[in-house]
Formats: sequence, structure tokens, C-alpha cells
Amino acid sequence: MACVSLLLGAGIWLSCVHLLFCPDPEQFLSDSAIPPKAHKLAARHVELWTADSTESGLADELVRMRAATPEWDLMARSYLVWSLANMALRDAAFKPTALAAADRVIDQTLRLEREQGPYCFLMPYARSRAWVRQPPRSQFVDSQLALMLALRRLVEEREDYQPLLADRVRLMIEEMERRPVLSAESYPDECWTFCNTVALAAIRVHDYLDGTDHGEFIRRWIATARTRLIDPRTGMLVSAYRVDGQRIYGPEGSSIWMVSHCLSLVDEPFARRQYELARKFLGRQVLGFGYSREWPTRGGEGRDVDSGLVVPGLDLSVGASGMALLGAATFGDRDFYVSLVRSLQLAGFPVESSSHLRYGISNQVGDAVVLYSMTLGPAWREVSKRDSSRLEHRIVREGRR
Repeated sequence: MACVSLLLGAGIWLSCVHLLFCPDPEQFLSDSAIPPKAHKLAARHVELWTADSTESGLADELVRMRAATPEWDLMARSYLVWSLANMALRDAAFKPTALAAADRVIDQTLRLEREQGPYCFLMPYARSRAWVRQPPRSQFVDSQLALMLALRRLVEEREDYQPLLADRVRLMIEEMERRPVLSAESYPDECWTFCNTVALAAIRVHDYLDGTDHGEFIRRWIATARTRLIDPRTGMLVSAYRVDGQRIYGPEGSSIWMVSHCLSLVDEPFARRQYELARKFLGRQVLGFGYSREWPTRGGEGRDVDSGLVVPGLDLSVGASGMALLGAATFGDRDFYVSLVRSLQLAGFPVESSSHLRYGISNQVGDAVVLYSMTLGPAWREVSKRDSSRLEHRIVREGRR
């Protein structure tokens, strides 16, 4: 009888434990304003990057991340700048702060690239074999920097950034056009869907800003992806492939959630379908707590640094679960988003004061991804207005004929 009571009590406790970590959605999500938690999460990053902050603090943060992988250094910068751009679009009063921090991040990142080359932000195996593209150039680096420049200019024009963005977009498209599956390498003979869809988003924002039109190229990329880059078992996009389209890794949670977010700017129905498939095969909710698997099948096809910590049995991926916040926020999946935040509040060890927030289990890139999930939306909506406006003008013109 005692055992039965104990089991019953444990079952009741487990079924209710999520109520102890029940976040107020309004603290994390907003359709227009900057959510309070986003303000706190951004505060520490802004202080690290603004001119009056101590250089040693920033240096220590970057050294810790680069010890794991130089990729995280660039990704932390990118997600922060993208977040700041969206925050500035949400709140004009925050715009000067956002632009000051974003400019410093971008300028320092461009300087490092000039001084050290693209290998500065790549893992060591980037030098282990020959690149198909000569001289070597990484789509990972180009796409992240292009979208940083584009979203910064979307908030407020900076004329010196215009040619830098135009040149980077030109180089990305030229290389993508040369390849059978319209994708450029991030590493030697290694294309990543993540990087090439970030590139598509940057190209799309560039078109909006500078009046160019790469819509036909983007449509061809989507058509090629539908026929050459889809995993036949799940219908999801694979995560990595050779220049000729030969598959390296199948669908991964650390990739597909961000991929669906980027694709939502260029082909919303296709992007939404990719998100729905990711929810089906990767998204999980247990007792009110949400998480993402890394692979649709147990054990996947091989772990890489993007997979991060994966809990055996559940295949729960910390990195993929963070990225899942982006997908859920992009497609308005509030229930899944809140369940993911609930898990973050339970296992992420939030360190919070009256003005600052960080997660003890995370680092700069992890916190920046969470911040981006809280703030995304305004930039994509602004760029999408152009399509609606052009459609309305076309309808009017055709009606007059």
C-alpha cells in the first residue's frame, strides 16, 4: 500500500511540476513591443559591446566560445545584430542603443575577417582538404555577415555598408549559380542548408533595400531544393550535402528550425511545411515541457558540433531545442514556444537581476539565439510589405488596361 501511495504521489507530482515553471508568455513574446525578458537578455550583450564597456570582459567571453568552436563566435555576433535590428524596429527609443552596439559588432567582425581571412570563424577541418571553390570562401561566413549588414541597413541606412552588402551578395550568387544544386560551400565540398538559406534571406533583404530583383534565382533554388535536397523518409530538407547534391547528413534539429525561419521570408508555404514536419518528427512535449530531438531517427547519422549535448534515449538536443524557439516564434506556435521556455527556465539555470538575464547552462551564442526568438518578426514583416505593395500596384495597373 505504501508503494502504491508513493507511486501515485510521484505521478501526481510529475504531472504538476510544469506548473512550478509556468512562464508568463507576455514576458517573452510580444507582437509589437520588446518583451521584458528580451530587454534583460540584451542588456549584458550590449554592455559588453558598447564603447564604455571593459574590453577584458568581451575578450573573455569570446575566448570561451572560440575554445569550443570559432563558429560560435560569429554566430553569437550574428544573432545579436539580428536581434538588435528587430528591437530597434520595435522601439524607436531603443534604436540609438541598438545601432551603436550593432555597428561595433559588425565593424569588429569585418576587421577580423580582413586581417585573418574567413578561416578566423571556421573549425580547423576547413584546412584539411581542398575546396571546390578557388580561392576558398565560406558560405557560412558570407551569409552571416551579409544578413548582419542587410538588417542593420534596414533599420537605418549606412552608405558605407551598401557596397559591402552588394559585393557579398554578388559573390554568393555567382558561386551558387555555378553549382548543380545552387548552393555554395561552407567547408571543403560541404554545403549546409542552414548557410544557404541564411544567404537567401540576406539576398531577399538586399533586393528590398537596393531595388534589385533576384526572385527568379530564389524560385529556382526552392525548386531545386524540392527535388534534390529533400529527405525521402520525412520530407524535410537535409542538413548537409556535397557541391553536387550528394547527401552528407540528413535532417537535423540544429539546422531545420533556422532553415524554416529563413525560408519564411522567401517562400512562406514551403517554409511552413518544413516547420510542420520538424514539429512532427523532432518537436516533443512531455508533462508540459518542450524540447527538440536532433534527428528523426534514434542516433541520427552522426553527431557534429552543432548537435551539442544530446541526451541519450530521448535524443534531446540542447542546441536543437534552442533553435526550436526560432521556428515556434516564426510560425506563431505559442503552445510549443511556451513549453520550450518552460524547459529553459527549469534546466537553463536563469541568472536574473532587476536589469539583466543570462542562462547559466548557455553561452553568448545560446543566449543570443534565445534573444532572437523573442524579438524576430519586424524585419521580415517590413521586407514582406514590398511584395504586397508590388502586387497591389500590378493589380491596379492590370485593372486600368
